[in-house]
Amino acid sequence: MPSPSLERCRTAAAAFAMTLLAAVPAALPADAAAPPPKAMTALAYPNPGRVTGDVNVHDPAVVKTPAGTYLLVHTGDNISIKTSADRIAFRNAGTVFPNGASWTTAYTGGSRNLWAPDISYRNGRYYLYYSASTFGSNRSAIFLATSTTGASGSWTNQGLVIETRTSDNYNAIDPNLIVDAQGRWWLSFGSFWSGIKMIPLDASTGKRSGTTLYSISGRNGGAIEAPYIVRHGSYYYQYVSFDLCCRGASSTYRVMVGRSSNITGPYADRNGVAMTSGGGTEILAGHGSIHGPGHQAVFTDTDADVLVYHYYADNGSARLGINLIAYDSAGWPYVY
Repeated sequence: MPSPSLERCRTAAAAFAMTLLAAVPAALPADAAAPPPKAMTALAYPNPGRVTGDVNVHDPAVVKTPAGTYLLVHTGDNISIKTSADRIAFRNAGTVFPNGASWTTAYTGGSRNLWAPDISYRNGRYYLYYSASTFGSNRSAIFLATSTTGASGSWTNQGLVIETRTSDNYNAIDPNLIVDAQGRWWLSFGSFWSGIKMIPLDASTGKRSGTTLYSISGRNGGAIEAPYIVRHGSYYYQYVSFDLCCRGASSTYRVMVGRSSNITGPYADRNGVAMTSGGGTEILAGHGSIHGPGHQAVFTDTDADVLVYHYYADNGSARLGINLIAYDSAGWPYVY
């Protein structure tokens, strides 16, 4: 089943040119913690918190900088960058590769559009994993770039991490770096085909270590992508997006989660269904004027864990969504 990523990128690019709709409901600022409400039901998901400025984004990921500001990257030509001082107001900050990324064009058919970046700050450097591909093909690649500042033009290409060919039964896009409790580095990734995979990385280089490939979730060829794994307490939580993005207000993306006590799984949902057998507990889906929320990322801030994602407005534009995460008495996350 083909990946929808190129359509995703085209939708995102069109969204950048559209004027913003009226502001969405107010959010808690980064320094204002509040007791979470009771867990939401599927009919009562919260709206995204208020964000302002340059918030037309697709496939966002955010890292908090050592200075306490926020650095956001997302799908776009040469990978788009935005910054914020307060997690509410965002501004354009250029691109990761203002001079282009010629090493990716063998996978993109010459396009400058690069997909689904993942950003983190470790050991005094920013690590950026990102995807290069074309719509409907799993001739894809994940690359790594690093920077000491995160600023446009400061990034150094560190080369290929993993690639897939049309003969493979999985797809090397939508990367996410996770460091486990023992300090080992792992990369999860995947879109459609046989689902979400994980590989070990060399912590000294950020590149692949060995040839081991784990399967950590899937829907028997159905629509699943955008893995993001975080550790909270004694569990690793695997967030994924089910169903279809990139169809504007008709998108059906939704955010699912499962957990495991081991980084490589097995992951299961709240009902005990294995994520490798289609399991996943829904924690956010379309509601009202919020269409197809997904391609989520999570980071820890001073007030809470923070869920970052895109959704589509009624006019089809892709918008930045931010909510906080709380955990119920059984340790399962919900958004508020």
